Formats: sequence, structure tokens, C-alpha cells
Amino acid sequence: QVQLVESGGGLVQAWGSLRLSCATSGGTFSSYPMGWFRQAPGKEREFVAAISWSGGSTYYADSVKGRFTISRDNAKNTAYLQLNSLKPEDTAVYYCATSSRAYWPTSYYYTARRYDYWGQGTQVTVSS
Repeated sequence: QVQLVESGGGLVQAWGSLRLSCATSGGTFSSYPMGWFRQAPGKEREFVAAISWSGGSTYYADSVKGRFTISRDNAKNTAYLQLNSLKPEDTAVYYCATSSRAYWPTSYYYTARRYDYWGQGTQVTVSS
């Protein structure tokens, strides 16, 4: 069973930075795509960023492009999300997710229901 644990969230002022980590265990991390999603109160969970198994391809929501950076270290079984130039509207619970599916077209990166394993989430709060 694949397990994911996020860390690194917290309270930060607008224009500040945070680095989220997603540590995985129980699977072949280096073979899996990784995604980050977020959910604000009263809103649906939304795609933030994703990265291919090799790290060679990355994908971002328009709202975070140029501010957030996703990366992974397969030797450490860990994925990261660097959050820069944070805005109050970035306030949400951030989740990492992965899947062990062999078939994984590009469209799946953006779709929460395609991911099979999720972390418990880490709160990011940005004050104005």
C-alpha cells in the first residue's frame, strides 16, 4: 500500500514562500507520476501542479505558473512543491497524490479522480 505524508505548510505573509514536501513509502516511487492539488473552504479540490515519473515533464495550473515549482527526488522517494510569491487566494489545504497505473496519458495529470493514493494534506495560510 502506497502511503504519502505531506509537510511544510504553515502561515506566511503575502509574497512569502513555503516549500511543501511529500514523502512516500510502500511503492515504486520512481515509476509513479506525482500531483499536487489544493482545496480551499467551500471550494472543490483543484489541480496545482504535477510531474512525470522521471521529472522530465511538469504541468501547472495557470493560476500558479511562474510562482510554484514542482520537483522530485527519486532517491529520497519525495516530491516537493516550492511556493513563491504567495497570495491570500493560495490559502488552502494542499494534497499530494500519486498512482500506480501503467496507463497514464497527459490528461490524467490534471484530474484528481485519476490518482489512487493521497496524503492527508497540509494547511497553507497566506495573510494579506
